[in-house]
Parts: sequence; structure tokens; C-alpha cells
Amino acid sequence: MNATAAVENSEQHDAYHLKEDGDEYLTFRLANEEYGVDILRVREIRGWENVTRIPNSPDFVKGVLNLRGAIVPIMDLRIRFDLPQEEYTPTTVVVVLSVLVNGGEKERIVGVVVDAISDVVNAKMTDIQSTPDFDASIEIEYIRGLATAGEKMLMLVDVDKLLNIEEDVSHFEHDETE
Repeated sequence: MNATAAVENSEQHDAYHLKEDGDEYLTFRLANEEYGVDILRVREIRGWENVTRIPNSPDFVKGVLNLRGAIVPIMDLRIRFDLPQEEYTPTTVVVVLSVLVNGGEKERIVGVVVDAISDVVNAKMTDIQSTPDFDASIEIEYIRGLATAGEKMLMLVDVDKLLNIEEDVSHFEHDETE
């Protein structure tokens, strides 16, 4: 299944539970590492375009875009992961994600800037391992687990924890459920 078809079919599935037979993940690159997000959380993939900067926002919040009438906060995952910043290139994209807030009661739409889209892969529950136990100085709370896809190791991102919507972007966007 290609990424476009998977995104179009995403609303037909329960996007928030790991299935026993496996889930599909959209994989992307950041600083030569591979990451993945649940394909059912992906709403759209867009090329990079300039955003409207919001004064006094955190460094990783690049600004906002108007997507069909909805104001969507855009975050740079390189900055969020404390990786070296690089110039945006033609492969730089914004992945628009559905994020759950308030314990799953509300949904917010947020865009994340990544270096490039890689692939869509399937990972079964048995293929996903928990993150190694590091000391408290290494933040791994955003990583849902590690999976192998062929010869690649994927870091599966927990978008709800990573984007910390209530603190970081709730004031940039209107409530989608209203």
C-alpha cells in the first residue's frame, strides 16, 4: 500500500491501538536516522513552505499554516530532538498528524518538519522492542519502541507524548471538535 492510499484509508480504522497482526508506519529521516509514526495518524504529507511565525513560541515551533481553514502549528523535529539544524532542501516535508490530547478526548492536527519521507513499513507486535533503559539524562519518553524493517532500525515515535500539545501548541489552534 502506498503512503497516499494509506493516508486516505486511515479514517476507516481505529488509529489508536496496536493490532496483533501489525501496524503500518510511515518512516522518515532525521539526521540520517530512521523514525516511524503510525500511518493511521498521518493526515497529509506536504512539501515545505514558509509558515507564519508566532512571536514568543518555543524554538521548535516554526509557526502556523492555514490548511483548508484550519490553523495548524508546524514543529521542526530536528529542533525538538535537539539535533543539529540544517537548511531545508527539496526533500524536506511537513507530515500533518492527528494527535490526541486530554487523555484521548480531543484530537488536534499538527505538522512536523522532517528531512525526507522514506517508506511505509509493516511492524508486528513481536517486531517491536521496548526502548533500552538509559540513565535519566537521555530523554526516551517520546519513543514508543524500536522496530527492525529489513536492515534498518526504526525508532517509533509516540506523537501524543512528543508533541505535548496541551503545553506547546494548544493556544495556536482552534478546537477541532467545536
